Amino acid sequence: MITRRRSLVLLAAAASSAPVRSLAQPPPKIRRIGFLTPRASPDPFFEAFREGMRELGYVNGTNVTIELRHADGQYDRLPALAAELVRLDPEVIATYGTAAAKALQQHTRSIPIVVAAAVDLVGAGIVASLARPGGNVTGLSVIAVDLSPKHLELLQTVIPRMVRVAVLVNPGNAANAAVLKNVQAAAQPLGIKVLPVEARTVEEMTRGFAAIARDHGGAVIVAADAFFSGQGRLVAELSLKHHLPTIGIYRDHVLAGGLMSYGQDIAQFHRQAATFVDKILRGAKPADLPVEQPTKFELVINLKTAKALGLTVPPLVLLRSDQVIE
Repeated sequence: MITRRRSLVLLAAAASSAPVRSLAQPPPKIRRIGFLTPRASPDPFFEAFREGMRELGYVNGTNVTIELRHADGQYDRLPALAAELVRLDPEVIATYGTAAAKALQQHTRSIPIVVAAAVDLVGAGIVASLARPGGNVTGLSVIAVDLSPKHLELLQTVIPRMVRVAVLVNPGNAANAAVLKNVQAAAQPLGIKVLPVEARTVEEMTRGFAAIARDHGGAVIVAADAFFSGQGRLVAELSLKHHLPTIGIYRDHVLAGGLMSYGQDIAQFHRQAATFVDKILRGAKPADLPVEQPTKFELVINLKTAKALGLTVPPLVLLRSDQVIE
């Protein structure tokens, strides 16, 4: 006869010999997402996105795999890179810039796409509207088209006798045509001549600044563009070399030695893009996630550069600034 104590011992022994895997937690699901950028690597904007993902609990290599593809500033590479990412069939693809978003949309209408920052998503035909994007794309929109007249106004305040201004545009970026048009409309009543300068590469930027100097351009407005965003050091070098004050939306350009910026924090946009990715991974549809626009704009001024260019920044402009580099 088996006693009650003997039965309990046998049951305990049987339980201890059960396979360990029956008690262990299942491994976490690895979520696969893609990231396409026109910029070169290493890319601080991508790192900001990855930081945003980490803050939400997604750690690359642990519970998420991020497939990064970068075009090194060559827009003609975007279609092939977009196709490569789509073939991997990720759950979501994040991206930066209008051109990259269009390249992705041409290859998939089913995989959700989150745009970390782009100019005029509606005008480019990428989303139906900001409130109701429709389709498979959502994200954040940079208000650069509306800021270009403000850039002209700030330049004229610092350079009151300016009669010519150049606008650096990337012909591969469809939204840059609107930037140029807005600057021309704002410049006409002021009697300021606008000099359009196209650049797709570092070499074309270098030649473009030299041409602006030869044409006696008083300053340069750098249009919002994903390729230009990564060229802050070059913009600063060419600005000082040719004695051409610059302004755009990129704070990084001013930190590198450009004169002024007025715009949004694009790195913060990339951190915010992670929240869109998280919502989609949890079941939300891009069509139901309104495109967000910034509410805060920062004016950054580099007084060291102003001094090197022989410019005096009016006190009222300094008072309005969010950051002054001395």
